Amino acid sequence: MASIRLRRPPAPTDAERARSVVARGGSAFLVGTGAPRTAPLVHHVRADGSAVLLLADDDPVVDRIRKAPGAEFAAMLELADHAPVDLREPVRALLWVTGRLWLPDPEAARRVALQVADVRPHPELLQLGHGATLVRLDPGSAVLSDAEGSAALAPVELAGARPDPFCRYEQHWLAHLEEAHPEVLISLARHLPPRLRELRGARIRPLGVDRCGLRLRVEGPAGDTTSGTDHDVRLAWREPATTVDELRVQMGLLVGCPFQGTGASAADAS
Repeated sequence: MASIRLRRPPAPTDAERARSVVARGGSAFLVGTGAPRTAPLVHHVRADGSAVLLLADDDPVVDRIRKAPGAEFAAMLELADHAPVDLREPVRALLWVTGRLWLPDPEAARRVALQVADVRPHPELLQLGHGATLVRLDPGSAVLSDAEGSAALAPVELAGARPDPFCRYEQHWLAHLEEAHPEVLISLARHLPPRLRELRGARIRPLGVDRCGLRLRVEGPAGDTTSGTDHDVRLAWREPATTVDELRVQMGLLVGCPFQGTGASAADAS
């Protein structure tokens, strides 16, 4: 994507954004195991940054763990965070957690599965012991890559961060915004950098919302496959929002009148 270098508006911290990716769940793959990329039947990253994975009994990774020295070996869990609407480039963030895989004993595995079910119920958990094996990943490091940039995180940073207060609800809100209120997105165009406002045939799409502001994807003209046709832009709230009422007020201010002074800022974070 092309870059337009303006003053960056406020954004959640790297650790907050990573924790929000974890909280939303997204899609997951195990990579770097020496076996083909594996999509776990269930994946869940716990508050301490460790991951719980449910794999089919015949998955090559399970056999490799059992045969590894000490019955554990290094691997990477890749979490992909998808946009709330159908974008032509749907992945808006990637989080890689590198650590060591190991197999808890059957009783411990059942306890962990019940803990996961309390937080994130999933019917596939019923396969534990009946064609599926629970695997743990103890983290050693994490790397986040999204429209704000890239950052390396220690497990203690990931464990200590809280997700954005709106991360679990934004998908419904933004999908509704695009479907039912296209006039709002048109109105927001005046906050874009001049180069993007003048991009003929471009389409403004909702990309994300958080306590600091609204994120938009400006997609270049349909059929244009040249490099740099899509741009991610952040529009800042006048004041950070922590509740739905505060978010509604800040959105109204952003849509209803142009910001002045430091009230609005946008940056292409590509």
